Amino acid sequence: MREPNPITLAAKASGEPIFRTIGVGPWSQTHPDDPRPDDPGQPTFDDRYDTELLDSGDRRNVLDRYRYWTVEAIRQDLDRRGRHGFEVAIENWTHDFNIGSMVRTANAFAANRVHIVGPHKWNRKGALMTELYQHVEHHPSVVQLVDSWHARIAAETEDARAGLLNASTPEDRQRWQKRGQDCARSRVIALDIVPGAVPMETYRFPERCLMLFGAEGPGLSSKALDLADDVVYISQFGSVRSINAGAAAAVAMHCWIAQHMGDCHDMDRR
Repeated sequence: MREPNPITLAAKASGEPIFRTIGVGPWSQTHPDDPRPDDPGQPTFDDRYDTELLDSGDRRNVLDRYRYWTVEAIRQDLDRRGRHGFEVAIENWTHDFNIGSMVRTANAFAANRVHIVGPHKWNRKGALMTELYQHVEHHPSVVQLVDSWHARIAAETEDARAGLLNASTPEDRQRWQKRGQDCARSRVIALDIVPGAVPMETYRFPERCLMLFGAEGPGLSSKALDLADDVVYISQFGSVRSINAGAAAAVAMHCWIAQHMGDCHDMDRR
């Protein structure tokens, strides 16, 4: 029999790891002196709370403010607070396992929408149920995706014009004017390492944009590259040609956040 590696033996003898507790226990334990928020007879009644979670505890990977809330209540609150202006899309022609990771990251950075291009079935394993909190849309082709994107931007532009005409305060006029400017500057951005692409480190992401990501291996399809307004790549310094789509999406989304941090609301999201 092969002898265990000494590092493995030392690790087992170290007494590590000790992990912190995630989430909260049943409401009766964490708030013993408070009435249950799902009791309609109490003045503190709040229909956002989930009875089953109040009974058994909430160990989900959610922010503390959402403890015991229903999935729908969390999703509605994210919409109310306002999602960011970027959207992400990934081509699903190869049933890429990275899609779930991208969806999870899109939730973390409050992406406006997630688009999946190609077959409807996708690998949800890496999403860890975060797709429930996102607006996920399916498209049979990248052409249909980009057409629908341009149609929505056109509708948002008209809304901004109407809002500007009807604005009654300087603040309203400024808000509608900015919305119109953001629509005018919107771009479809392909993320891939191809000739003519520009480095992300020097690229300025617009407020409203649609980021396109390809599958592990082949990258973006030719049609996706043709339909993009800009093509951007992530500079790399090792021996491999590319990083996986899930990692690339995370880098790109955080780059958008870093560039627009001054416009981001509620930066303390603990």
